[in-house]
Amino acid sequence: MRIALAEAELAPSTGDVPIGAVVVDAGGTVLGRDHNRREADADPTGHAEVLALRAAAAEVGSWRLDGCTLVVTMEPCSMCAGALVLARVDRLVYGAPDPKAGAVGSLWDLVRDRRLNHRPEVLAGVLADECGALVRDFFATQR
Repeated sequence: MRIALAEAELAPSTGDVPIGAVVVDAGGTVLGRDHNRREADADPTGHAEVLALRAAAAEVGSWRLDGCTLVVTMEPCSMCAGALVLARVDRLVYGAPDPKAGAVGSLWDLVRDRRLNHRPEVLAGVLADECGALVRDFFATQR
């Protein structure tokens, strides 16, 4: 989570919400990492999770990220939750909940939907206060 937090801290310099993500393999090797870049890249899919998953897939040479863990500072939205399910990520670890757009228990619970053919293990609340403070502080400066 510390790596994801370091990524998140890079996002505000471009006006992006400070969310960071990292994908690690079963041995803990970092395969991909990134932060939100929607504003920087003018890309509506430029969420930290999607970018980290893309980098990890490129690193392993496959869209299947079996055995991998996605670590992200905030609960994924529906797009990112769908992406990690489709990438066959084994485990999701996230920090702060997202009561406005969270799709891993807050608004929806996409990753645990029994109708899907893949459901990752979920560990929520890791360094939640620290992860949440980054986003709260960012939005406090925007108002």
